[in-house]
Amino acid sequence: MAAGAPRVFVSHLAGVPVFDPNGDQVGRVRDLVAMLRVGGRPPRLLGIVVEVISRRRIFLPMTRVTGIDSGQVITTGVINMRRFEQRPTERLVLGEFLDRRVRLVETGEEVTVLDVAIQQLPARRDWEIDKYFVRKGKGGALRRKGESLTVDWWAVSGFSLEEHGQGTESLVATFEKLRPTDVANALHHLSPKRRAEVAAALDDDRLADVLEELPEDDQIEIIGKLQEERAADVLEAMDPDDAADLLSELPEEDKERLLALMRPDDAADVRRLLSYEERTAGGLMTTEPIVLRPDATVADALARVRRSDLSPALAAQVYVCRPPDETPTGKYLGTAHFQRLLRDPPFTLVSSIVDSDLVPLTPDAPLSVVTSYLAAYNLVSVPVVDESGALLGAVTVDDVLDHLLPEDWRETDFHGEEGVPNGG
Repeated sequence: MAAGAPRVFVSHLAGVPVFDPNGDQVGRVRDLVAMLRVGGRPPRLLGIVVEVISRRRIFLPMTRVTGIDSGQVITTGVINMRRFEQRPTERLVLGEFLDRRVRLVETGEEVTVLDVAIQQLPARRDWEIDKYFVRKGKGGALRRKGESLTVDWWAVSGFSLEEHGQGTESLVATFEKLRPTDVANALHHLSPKRRAEVAAALDDDRLADVLEELPEDDQIEIIGKLQEERAADVLEAMDPDDAADLLSELPEEDKERLLALMRPDDAADVRRLLSYEERTAGGLMTTEPIVLRPDATVADALARVRRSDLSPALAAQVYVCRPPDETPTGKYLGTAHFQRLLRDPPFTLVSSIVDSDLVPLTPDAPLSVVTSYLAAYNLVSVPVVDESGALLGAVTVDDVLDHLLPEDWRETDFHGEEGVPNGG
């Protein structure tokens, strides 16, 4: 880990206030949620259990935490108020790690865990358990005798999956190292019972990524076995076009029930996509391309395309539009491609380097037209605008390939990953 990365002992977080970006208190920290991992890696911090004003305990993912120290926690402001339910792969740090009797790897001596330190990985939003504060000798945390010391996470035995059996928990940890496509392939070959267990254990964002790579039958099976509130959370985490494709395969009453449980903004995007024919630009597009205003700079654009959660096709260009910035935007002005961004000084306005020569597609353009457009101009993404010139979204080459390949292409095992089970 990089020197200077923030390290916090979890006992200092118990009961501290959680604030939104405006400084309003959301609640207080009641615990932290971690996941044990295989392969000699430290436990990963998944999120925080927050008790909100109504005394309901909810789960705050670490991806929605922008600041954490011993005095406060700052969030992005986007919080799911669904009641926290601990999953089989999750461990409560305050409730299950502290006062635990473990052993020092070097000497085999039994010690008691008094505190746990967490640290953020460099250049990422992930947090891991970094160190343990332990006391030698017999007895719990209240016993004062015995030497106390701080040790690295790897210096203590008792916190690895290899020591906790090889069930669903270990399987999920193994999947953590794989790309979503490879996890989807492994899930497809599990028994329905084990597939449901693994899906229930994955966090919402990870399950959303995996669902996007699964055949439709598997998607429908998995989403149908989730509790409806959680199913709506997973749909919110999916790309809107993938969520719309999945919902379009469900019975009308199930589709409407899940849409009603989603956040209004997310549901609105999906409903808009559902209004277009499937094999048209409107039915293929994503509603979340990178949109910048004319007064944004090349530096602003490069910061946006640098986001790790973007697909290569979406990160290859930015779309310059007048406000509003969310689709449907104001008037679409043109596209600035990644290569052009690299050639111009950071202070250059993106509006001065846009490519406005190519006519964007309309949402009713058929798949054959979209395919020909991408091929003719050697593009990986193409804008879609309405009759008023507002940007509705963008069709990427991977969305097109999904509809050109054979229906069973997702069932192909590309890598034959060693150690990935292919049965249940």
